[in-house]
Amino acid sequence: QPPFFHEPRDGFCTKVNPRMSNSKSSLRPSSRPKIVKKKSNKFVRWHADLYKRMNPSWRKPHGMDGRFRRNFKGTPAHVKCGYGSNKKTRFLLPDGFLKMTVSNVKELELLLMHNKKYAAEIAHNVSSRKRKLIIERAEQLAIKVTNAAAKLRSEEAE
Repeated sequence: QPPFFHEPRDGFCTKVNPRMSNSKSSLRPSSRPKIVKKKSNKFVRWHADLYKRMNPSWRKPHGMDGRFRRNFKGTPAHVKCGYGSNKKTRFLLPDGFLKMTVSNVKELELLLMHNKKYAAEIAHNVSSRKRKLIIERAEQLAIKVTNAAAKLRSEEAE
């Protein structure tokens, strides 16, 4: 049999993706509840589709006579607290981890006991030298790093 098949157990043979068999993919959260979104598309600012200069990000309408503020029939939905996510899945990443921003190795070690719940994300302003140290330490502590490949360039041959 090819190497990417596990030994048959109970008469079944399970296939494993050979690309996913490295140590990084084995980092799994302790629980992974199903994330349900009540609204898949974004709330768009009223009339943002008419003007190119208008930012589509949500702004509350304040017009005195505006039909959108007065919730007339045929106007889009407003932002309301009822559209909020479930508290248990609110900040979950699609892979089931919660994200914590890390700037140095000391902050990474806070996640030592919580590596089944939290994944580290290296802050944007961390240098590539410190980034390598953080990634190296994360592998030792079995902590998932969401942006491990960022800012790491291969060494140029001299």
